[in-house]
Amino acid sequence: MIKTKRIYETPSPSDGFRILVDGLWPRGIRKEQMVVDLWLKEVSPSPALRKWFSHDPAKWATFKSRYRKELAGKSDIISEIRRLEKEKKVLTLLYSTKDEDHNNVVVLTEVLKGRR
Repeated sequence: MIKTKRIYETPSPSDGFRILVDGLWPRGIRKEQMVVDLWLKEVSPSPALRKWFSHDPAKWATFKSRYRKELAGKSDIISEIRRLEKEKKVLTLLYSTKDEDHNNVVVLTEVLKGRR
C-alpha cells in the first residue's frame, strides 16, 4: 500500500516506511526532528522542471507529462520503491508543498500504481 502525506503532519505508526521524495530538504525542519526512513531525492523532478513549474496549477498538465518522462529514465529508483512496498507492506511518500493536488507525489504515485 502506498500512501502520501505532508512531511509537516504528525507521524503515525500507520505510516509504515516513510520516504521523503522531495529534492530539497523541507523548510523549518532539522534532520534530527524528522521521522524519515529514507530520503530519495533522486526521484524528485529535476531542478529545472521544479523551478519551471513553481507549483502553478495552470502548468499542471505539462508538468505531469514532463515529470513522467523524467521518471521513465529512473526505472531503477521506481523498482526500488516497488520492492520496498512489497517488503514493508505500507509506504508513505512524504512531500512538503502545501498544494496536495498539484505536486510531484501525485504523479509519482500514479506511476507506481500503473495509472496514466
